[in-house]
Amino acid sequence: MTTASGSPGGMTSERAAFGPFVQGGAAFGGLYEAVDDDSVAAALQAAWDLGVRAFDTAPHYGVGLSEERMGRFLAGQPRDEFVLSTKVGRLLVDDETAPTDAEGFVGTPRRRRVRDYSRDGVRRSIEESLTRLGLDRVNLALIHDPEDYLDEAVAEAAPALSELRAEGAVDAVGVGTNFVEVALRLVREADLDYVMIAGRYTLLDRRAAQELLPLCAERGVQVLAAGVLNSGLLADPRADNLYFDYRPAPPEVVERARALQRSCEEHGVPLRAAALQFPLRHPVVTGVVLGAGTAAAARDSHEQLGVEVPESLWAELEQLHASGLSTD
Repeated sequence: MTTASGSPGGMTSERAAFGPFVQGGAAFGGLYEAVDDDSVAAALQAAWDLGVRAFDTAPHYGVGLSEERMGRFLAGQPRDEFVLSTKVGRLLVDDETAPTDAEGFVGTPRRRRVRDYSRDGVRRSIEESLTRLGLDRVNLALIHDPEDYLDEAVAEAAPALSELRAEGAVDAVGVGTNFVEVALRLVREADLDYVMIAGRYTLLDRRAAQELLPLCAERGVQVLAAGVLNSGLLADPRADNLYFDYRPAPPEVVERARALQRSCEEHGVPLRAAALQFPLRHPVVTGVVLGAGTAAAARDSHEQLGVEVPESLWAELEQLHASGLSTD
């Protein structure tokens, strides 16, 4: 891949490659339920056949299982035809006493996660991720969930990633977080190419729009929007056992989602189509990271991204937002 000096981190073409559909890898590590190798391979093949060429994973996802599975699939694809992101901040340690169902992931290897945002930890994390992935570099490395280690992330993890970028082990660097204030500090104090913000630029929650997106535009930092369905609530807010931000959804938030759904239905548009497409309307957002864990889900996500959403519906959704049916 080509790079050019003069842009943040020397990045140009790698940025545009992350989108509009980035295949997320959490489900491939057994998020909430175990998944077998064949199902993962089928989901990845379906995404590839649909033209998806951007993939995201992390050591955290199934304590390395997602990276290993994604690496096996991508080994059969031309390296210059896809881009891949992974993350740093959690080292993995083999441990025969470790559970196979920790931190929301089921059916995982017996490994422990050890938080480490130090320079040496970051370099070791990338080295071990490259081994699991079977690659000689990753296109994007993100500091993962540093909210409880923010000083160390700024002082050590970010500079370490910049070193690795200069050495060619990674093409671009950034932060992946659920917290706007965490992303703001890293954008202000580090040399980032990307921010992956989860759940904070959606039809229900637009907190990233206030300061983070404008700052990213000012600094030339591209944004990947993850968690755009807010833990599945925007997929179907009439379903049972609804979640929002990984917890049971409060009744008032469910009603907000249902109001959005009613508006979409009046225009003949599935709510999930509007939810998936909404972040891409902002010029600084280059892609949405979608956790399509099955072949059917990958095909559905691709279909929803192609649904025509009339401007009249976008205007109506903006009115609902202005009336208080969204979180700021």
